[in-house]
Amino acid sequence: MNRIYTAAAAMLLAGTTIAQQATPLSLQECMDYAMKHNYTIKNAQLDVLIQKAQVDQTKAAAMPHINGKVDFNDFNIPQRSFVDASSFDPSGTVPKGTITPIAFTLPFAASAGITTSQTLFDGSVLVALQARKAIMELARQQSHVTEENLRYNVFKSYNSLVVAYRQFEIVKSSLVVARSLEHDIIITNQTGMAEKIDVERTSVQVNNLATDSIRVSNILSLSEQVLKYQIGMDINTPIVLTDTSVAMRRASAASLINEEEKYERVPEFGLAVSALRVNEYNVKRYKLSAIPTLSGFWAYGSNYGSTKVGDLFIFDKYWASSTLGLSLNVPIFNGLVRVNQLKEARLNVEKSRNNIDYLKQTLDFQSTSARTTLKNALLQVQSQQRNIDLSNDVLDLARRKYKEGVGSNIEVTQAQTDQLRTLNTYFTALLDVINSEADLRKALGLLK
Repeated sequence: MNRIYTAAAAMLLAGTTIAQQATPLSLQECMDYAMKHNYTIKNAQLDVLIQKAQVDQTKAAAMPHINGKVDFNDFNIPQRSFVDASSFDPSGTVPKGTITPIAFTLPFAASAGITTSQTLFDGSVLVALQARKAIMELARQQSHVTEENLRYNVFKSYNSLVVAYRQFEIVKSSLVVARSLEHDIIITNQTGMAEKIDVERTSVQVNNLATDSIRVSNILSLSEQVLKYQIGMDINTPIVLTDTSVAMRRASAASLINEEEKYERVPEFGLAVSALRVNEYNVKRYKLSAIPTLSGFWAYGSNYGSTKVGDLFIFDKYWASSTLGLSLNVPIFNGLVRVNQLKEARLNVEKSRNNIDYLKQTLDFQSTSARTTLKNALLQVQSQQRNIDLSNDVLDLARRKYKEGVGSNIEVTQAQTDQLRTLNTYFTALLDVINSEADLRKALGLLK
């Protein structure tokens, strides 16, 4: 038993030392810290930048394309053309039909040139440029959903930790009272005024409370690490929570019960609407893909050939050439690919609209359910608060009767046990309030 006391005291002392060096954190500060340091959030923000880079790539289709090219050829075994040698013999001495291979290509040749092209009209490119804003909004909404989910988890973890700390304080104070009672009974037993069973009964309660104190302390340490992990903080960094007012938490939760629903505040709703807009642009894109595309091009270059490599570096011997033109591409039939792409895009639009309607229904259900659960939890907390006051009065009366010699330690032990049971029920109800408030805030889009 002494070892248990020693371990508990060491933990309490260590907790005091840590608190003195800890960094104070409010709930909002935890959320703000998470928005900057949580790796999931960092990746979500990078996804937005990646999407922006991808969207910017669509501009390339509408910008001029310029390419330069330099060629050097060494025709070490030039290709031959076969001709009738008699055609090149005006004297007529070469028999007709004499086939002779002739290489028309010089051994060395070089060329250099620049080609440019510009899309003048392409329906698909036009829609892609129009859809850039919608695509970026979709990426941002996805990031907002990730942020909201993290805020939801931090909200629950932070407030659950507040309740756990309050519960730990109760266990510690109850342990102090139980030890004092145990000490009094031991002295009373030594004077023959109390039985040994009374001492043993009290010692059992002290041991249980000491064990609970150590267990809750370990749970608190783990819960702190979970909170630090969620916000992206080093788990070895000591912290202390500053938003610890249970009354303010209850008042904040109660103020949400009559809060009006607005779908536009919910990131998931914004994500669904953005997905619908992107799919609508897809329908437009496939419709316009049946329209002819027009592009212009220009090529300029020069070339020269010689039997000597050195001559290729005499640039005034090169002959220039230039080509300028337009290209009209008219889609006629592509095996019904476009027709089925358009059909798929329209079905995706219909699916997106169904998703929006389903999401509205889900948010209505979630908010209604969370409101009901929150109301019940607040009523339970209010009821258990009255029970705590009553159990405190009973315990105080039992202690006074025991000190005045008109009561037994059994009454004190039983009153303390009842008080702890009531407190546990109260803290459970508080956790229900916290979880219900988090659920309702999420359904209403109020996790900021």
